[in-house]
Amino acid sequence: MSELTEIVDSLENRISKLLHKYENLKQVHGALEAEMASVKEENNRLAHKLEGSNLEVQNLKAANAMLGSSEFKTETKLKLNSLIREIDQCIVQLSE
Repeated sequence: MSELTEIVDSLENRISKLLHKYENLKQVHGALEAEMASVKEENNRLAHKLEGSNLEVQNLKAANAMLGSSEFKTETKLKLNSLIREIDQCIVQLSE
């Protein structure tokens, strides 16, 4: 009978240790999820900032070309032609 008691005690100890490990892992998991959410927010913020910076670079290139620089002249002409086509489309839609 004492063997059975020892086996039960051993099982209880193992189960207790497993439950303790489970709770610890649950806490770690929660902390990692919170950190992941924070990193995702930071990533989104940085992506929007990068997008804004890229737009600013394009605008500066266009302004530089308009000031007489030949470096970005072709790119600026293409952008202006694109804007003119968009304006023409708007005029056509307004006249219908």
